[in-house]
Amino acid sequence: MRLGLGLYKSLLNDNNFRFAKQAGATDIVVQLVDYVKGGDSPRLTLNYLDGWGVTKNKGKYWTYEELRSLREEIESHGLRLAAIENFDPAHWYDILLDGPEKTSQMEALKQMLRDIGRAGIPMMGYYFSLAGVWGWSSRDSGRGSAKSVEFNQAAVVIDRPIPKGMVWNMQYDEDQSGEVSPVGRKEMWERLTYFLGEMLPVAEDAGVRLVAHPDDPPVPKLRRTARLFYQPNEYEKLLDISSSPANGFELCMGTIQEMSQGDVYSFLDKHSSMNNIGYIHFRNVVGKVPHYREAFVDEGDIDMVRALRILKKNNYNGILIPDHTPEMSCNAPWHAGMAFALGYMRGAMQAIED
Repeated sequence: MRLGLGLYKSLLNDNNFRFAKQAGATDIVVQLVDYVKGGDSPRLTLNYLDGWGVTKNKGKYWTYEELRSLREEIESHGLRLAAIENFDPAHWYDILLDGPEKTSQMEALKQMLRDIGRAGIPMMGYYFSLAGVWGWSSRDSGRGSAKSVEFNQAAVVIDRPIPKGMVWNMQYDEDQSGEVSPVGRKEMWERLTYFLGEMLPVAEDAGVRLVAHPDDPPVPKLRRTARLFYQPNEYEKLLDISSSPANGFELCMGTIQEMSQGDVYSFLDKHSSMNNIGYIHFRNVVGKVPHYREAFVDEGDIDMVRALRILKKNNYNGILIPDHTPEMSCNAPWHAGMAFALGYMRGAMQAIED
């Protein structure tokens, strides 16, 4: 097992690469979607109900030169660029929406996937959803009143329509009016099947593993659109679409635990033994749908050491990242929260190795 750190676009600088190295990380997972604000003290735009802002990247795909330069910069700090996480909504909105530009967007995604492989980056994480992560709030609900994200279904209008020009909780076109029509489960599975049918052969040729994140919040329908991966058995249907070695899970332990039928230990055991996991979001939560909150890594409902022992038993040699974590009360709330999580993870990993 390898310890990694996820860095948002605003954090891709020498100071934060050094921070990762100092905290014991060996790998970096990069999010190039610019939905996190705050420079060196990042936070998600907290008005989750109105979206995470506007993407200005329509037609601006990541290039081989940019990706190679990023990998080389990370490697200059003795770290490895393990994965890119999430396509920009501007890159694939009509693939998600089954719109008129889906064919041209698919060809552009394929080229970008080839460039990711050519740049020496082995994984691409994605989240196939129309509503995306929506309905969260930020409250002082963590241990010691730490600021943490929370989902309370009773506090949101779960069928609030998605405005046209928005997908994945980001606006890609500010000039559209109206609402996205309801989308059922059959349609969403057809769209995912089309996406994987086009992308997986390219991923195999490029030497890139394409790994899918489960739905958070894990509810069957959100904003009038079906969710695909809201229960463990639904998430496993991803593997039924294709047995390609390039097809796998970006497994978020917190999200599995949030599911009403989620058993994170059995899911980890089954799929780490079958090499279905690309990398893991090693985070903890308290509660399940319809009401849960994120917790510090050592205080939630998941026995994280038990989870590590399962991974060790099955010789899992992939990456674990904290993903996100409650903020701590100091001048560097994000860094302090991450340092705590990374320190816990590194200590626990060393302990089970001994």
